[in-house]
Amino acid sequence: MLSHENIQANRFQLASRVDFGPTDIVFNALPIFHSFGLTGGTLLPVLSGIRTFLYPSPLHYRIVPELIYASNATIMFGTDTFLSGYARFANPYDFYSLRYVFAGAEKLKDETRKLWSEKYGVRILEAYGATETSPALSANTAMHNRPGSVGRLLPGIKSRLQAVPGIDEGGKLIVSGANVMLGYLYADNPGVLVKPENGEYDTGDIVDLDPEGYVTIKGRAKRFAKIAGEMVSLTAVEAYLAELWPEFQSAVVAIPDSKKGEALVLITNNKDASRETISAFAKNQGIGELSVPRNIKKVDELPVLGTGKTDYVALAASVANA
Repeated sequence: MLSHENIQANRFQLASRVDFGPTDIVFNALPIFHSFGLTGGTLLPVLSGIRTFLYPSPLHYRIVPELIYASNATIMFGTDTFLSGYARFANPYDFYSLRYVFAGAEKLKDETRKLWSEKYGVRILEAYGATETSPALSANTAMHNRPGSVGRLLPGIKSRLQAVPGIDEGGKLIVSGANVMLGYLYADNPGVLVKPENGEYDTGDIVDLDPEGYVTIKGRAKRFAKIAGEMVSLTAVEAYLAELWPEFQSAVVAIPDSKKGEALVLITNNKDASRETISAFAKNQGIGELSVPRNIKKVDELPVLGTGKTDYVALAASVANA
């Protein structure tokens, strides 16, 4: 449950870091049933008196760039999946008016960042948040931007890192602040609000904070596999696979393994993917053999949620049923 106060607090937190005014035009194709599209793409600009253009589907990769051009939009919000899709089909001049492009919900690939920068002259600012925090927790800005990080925590957000066994760098991010949800409502206990303990929200993300406060996400706590007694980040594996095959989609899930505890499975739309190629690349990059997927499943397209995130639940089910 997100209260009006939660959303308003997050709106002001964002507004304190992002330079916008009445001459701006926001383009939002993100679904507003999700807090990213609701707070960032809709309520933030509307309640600030900024003209806002809403489009019903972020999946129309050929249409959205034309509408951004036609509306003279200066600010837009998106995810890596959607932004890379627009970049594949847009005319080099479609994004001429954009001042800010904020990416969230999933990790921004270096290839997407580079494509927008070199082809369209637009710098993508990566941000980070969770539905339970209304959603924004941190963001890069025009003044303070560190590619590879998700920026610095927004004002009014307190944080601490909880140690995780097997992980040496960083810890699990725990946050509190006026933007943290009222609590959860569970289907098996209708109408009863379960409040966050001590007003804190456990993000479930393993992060590292540098001395200047920039947040770097190492991966979801749930997205670590324990292989032969070592913790392996599935997010890190996907990151080096994106370097190896930037033009293809790759996702990694873990399955039970009787010998080593868990094993990695790669799902990709690269029909030429091979374990030998991956192993050679990993070795050249100094990446251990435990981070090389044991099995590869080739598909035509990876499933995506309405929010733009990879549907890992569907992927895990497809691998388990294979």
